[in-house]
Amino acid sequence: MGAMSLWHWLIVLLIAVILFGSKRLPDAARGLGRSLRIFKTEIKEMQHEGDQKQGEQAKQEPPQLTSAPEQRAQSVDGQTADPQTAEPRPGTPQAGQQS
Repeated sequence: MGAMSLWHWLIVLLIAVILFGSKRLPDAARGLGRSLRIFKTEIKEMQHEGDQKQGEQAKQEPPQLTSAPEQRAQSVDGQTADPQTAEPRPGTPQAGQQS
Protein backbone atom coordinates (compact mmCIF):
# COMPACT_ATOMS: atom_id res chain seq x y z
CA MET A 1 0.00 0.00 0.00
CA GLY A 2 3.04 2.30 0.29
CA ALA A 3 3.71 2.89 -3.41
CA MET A 4 1.21 4.20 -5.90
CA SER A 5 0.40 1.77 -8.70
CA LEU A 6 -0.29 2.61 -12.33
CA TRP A 7 -4.04 2.79 -11.66
CA HIS A 8 -3.52 5.37 -8.94
CA TRP A 9 -1.51 7.59 -11.29
CA LEU A 10 -4.14 7.28 -14.04
CA ILE A 11 -6.86 8.36 -11.62
CA VAL A 12 -4.80 11.37 -10.50
CA LEU A 13 -4.15 12.33 -14.14
CA LEU A 14 -7.85 12.01 -15.01
CA ILE A 15 -8.83 14.25 -12.08
CA ALA A 16 -6.22 16.84 -13.13
CA VAL A 17 -7.57 16.88 -16.70
CA ILE A 18 -11.14 17.26 -15.45
CA LEU A 19 -10.24 20.07 -13.05
CA PHE A 20 -7.91 22.11 -15.26
CA GLY A 21 -8.87 21.09 -18.76
CA SER A 22 -6.58 19.74 -21.44
CA LYS A 23 -5.80 23.24 -22.73
CA ARG A 24 -4.40 24.61 -19.47
CA LEU A 25 -2.30 21.57 -18.44
CA PRO A 26 0.56 22.13 -20.97
CA ASP A 27 0.81 25.78 -19.93
CA ALA A 28 0.93 24.79 -16.27
CA ALA A 29 3.61 22.18 -17.02
CA ARG A 30 5.69 24.78 -18.93
CA GLY A 31 5.40 27.24 -16.07
CA LEU A 32 6.41 24.58 -13.58
CA GLY A 33 9.41 23.61 -15.73
CA ARG A 34 10.58 27.23 -15.98
CA SER A 35 10.22 27.69 -12.23
CA LEU A 36 12.27 24.58 -11.54
CA ARG A 37 14.99 25.71 -13.98
CA ILE A 38 15.20 29.13 -12.29
CA PHE A 39 15.30 27.49 -8.87
CA LYS A 40 18.16 25.19 -9.91
CA THR A 41 20.24 28.05 -11.32
CA GLU A 42 19.73 30.10 -8.16
CA ILE A 43 20.85 27.18 -5.99
CA LYS A 44 23.97 26.70 -8.14
CA GLU A 45 24.80 30.42 -7.90
CA MET A 46 24.42 30.35 -4.13
CA GLN A 47 26.74 27.34 -3.88
CA HIS A 48 29.26 29.03 -6.19
CA GLU A 49 29.20 32.20 -4.07
CA GLY A 50 29.71 30.11 -0.93
CA ASP A 51 32.73 28.40 -2.50
CA GLN A 52 34.21 31.78 -3.47
CA LYS A 53 33.81 33.12 0.07
CA GLN A 54 35.52 30.05 1.51
CA GLY A 55 38.39 30.48 -0.96
CA GLU A 56 38.80 34.13 -0.04
CA GLN A 57 38.85 33.29 3.67
CA ALA A 58 41.48 30.62 3.10
CA LYS A 59 43.69 33.10 1.22
CA GLN A 60 43.58 35.64 4.02
CA GLU A 61 46.10 35.37 6.80
CA PRO A 62 44.73 33.95 10.03
CA PRO A 63 44.05 36.66 12.61
CA GLN A 64 46.75 37.24 15.18
CA LEU A 65 45.39 36.43 18.60
CA THR A 66 46.78 38.11 21.66
CA SER A 67 46.81 35.75 24.58
CA ALA A 68 48.23 35.60 28.07
CA PRO A 69 51.80 34.34 28.29
CA GLU A 70 52.22 30.64 28.84
CA GLN A 71 54.45 31.23 31.82
CA ARG A 72 52.93 31.88 35.18
CA ALA A 73 53.14 35.41 36.49
CA GLN A 74 55.03 36.01 39.70
CA SER A 75 53.25 38.07 42.33
CA VAL A 76 54.99 40.50 44.67
CA ASP A 77 55.41 37.94 47.47
CA GLY A 78 56.91 35.40 45.08
CA GLN A 79 53.98 33.01 44.76
CA THR A 80 53.06 31.69 41.36
CA ALA A 81 49.84 33.34 40.16
CA ASP A 82 47.27 32.42 37.58
CA PRO A 83 47.74 34.96 34.73
CA GLN A 84 43.99 35.20 34.05
CA THR A 85 42.90 35.90 37.61
CA ALA A 86 46.21 37.11 39.07
CA GLU A 87 45.48 35.07 42.19
CA PRO A 88 47.96 32.62 43.64
CA ARG A 89 47.26 29.03 42.72
CA PRO A 90 46.80 26.71 45.67
CA GLY A 91 49.62 24.28 46.32
CA THR A 92 52.30 26.20 44.46
CA PRO A 93 55.54 26.71 46.35
CA GLN A 94 56.61 30.22 47.25
CA ALA A 95 59.92 31.63 46.14
CA GLY A 96 62.67 30.35 48.37
CA GLN A 97 60.71 27.21 49.42
CA GLN A 98 61.66 23.80 48.17
CA SER A 99 59.07 21.27 47.05
